[in-house]
Amino acid sequence: MNKNDIAAALRGSPVSRRDAVKALGAMGLTVATLPGMTRRAAAQSERGTYFTWGGYDDEGLFPTFIEKHGTPPNFVTYGDAEEGFTKMKAGFVVDVAHPCSNDIPRWKESGLFRPIDTSMLSNFPDVFEKLATLPGARDDGGQWYVPFEWGATSITYRTDIVDPGSAGESWTMLFDEEYKGKVAVIDSAADTWWCMAILAGVDISKPLTPENIEKTTEMMRKLHPQIRMYTNDMTSLAQSLASGEVVMAVTWNETPVQLQAEGVPVKFAAPKEGTLTWNCGLMMHKDAPNVAEAHDIIDAMISTTTGKYCIEEYGYGHSNAKSFDMVDAETLASLGLDVDPTEYINAGNFIYPQTDEVETQMNRDFESVKTGF
Repeated sequence: MNKNDIAAALRGSPVSRRDAVKALGAMGLTVATLPGMTRRAAAQSERGTYFTWGGYDDEGLFPTFIEKHGTPPNFVTYGDAEEGFTKMKAGFVVDVAHPCSNDIPRWKESGLFRPIDTSMLSNFPDVFEKLATLPGARDDGGQWYVPFEWGATSITYRTDIVDPGSAGESWTMLFDEEYKGKVAVIDSAADTWWCMAILAGVDISKPLTPENIEKTTEMMRKLHPQIRMYTNDMTSLAQSLASGEVVMAVTWNETPVQLQAEGVPVKFAAPKEGTLTWNCGLMMHKDAPNVAEAHDIIDAMISTTTGKYCIEEYGYGHSNAKSFDMVDAETLASLGLDVDPTEYINAGNFIYPQTDEVETQMNRDFESVKTGF
């Protein structure tokens, strides 16, 4: 099975899910909107503070932490990892943050993080080695990053409205003039910009060149007139697809799982150019005031119990290999997975970590395109 075949399998089917996925980004609390919060206020809590994407502030991901401490961690959310990183560079102190694998080197180089003591993580031996050793995750200084969840970014589209035609599924579907103003994308360069890089023929497994950046940004400029909404609110995005306000959207694989469970005719495309494969995980702030609780947060998130919940409720893969043994084969098959998802992981189209200068340029370009420049 090649990576496109694997992505094609990630289409989901009705599986047990929460009644609704919590709103992301604009619908969730951010540090800036929490009343009375100072830079260190969240970290002053007696509980460990988990700084994460909106939607992951979910008690279902922390059963072992709650069992031990009687309460979930203190949650603070951001719209995307770049926003969270900017806030921490400005002085906001937390215990555990939730970046993605391509963020690891520059987050580590910022001097804001410390190695994680894996001897305090009872579940770490069961983590997939390939994910635990992604670029920058581990070095002679220790384990800086512990992987949590992984999946794909592709196009979710209404099969009763959009016909890929003889050309088949492709990122070029987003550019079809027939659907101008009916396209939505994730409001993050970490997803949408990289998807356009794949379409532009950029090898995302290597460091970007200035030519790669300009070629991708030009692709974003061409896409912009098609877009009805840039959003990090996956709930609103799913609702827009269900209503027909938008007919296709760049999403993670949880969106088609949710919509298919609700009877909406959608499909998670397997673009012939390839999908974007991602892994996100956990890093510990160097000034974490609750070190023991920080390790408990991480250990809870990589437990088999949380892994089962992550797979069944979010439709994502999990970093703990043993968690797949706890999910029935039919559910795994509906997500394009099996008890041993090693093939999926090895076939992944992961982003090569870029320098801080390159990431800054990408984000500037992305924001510039959004404003029409």
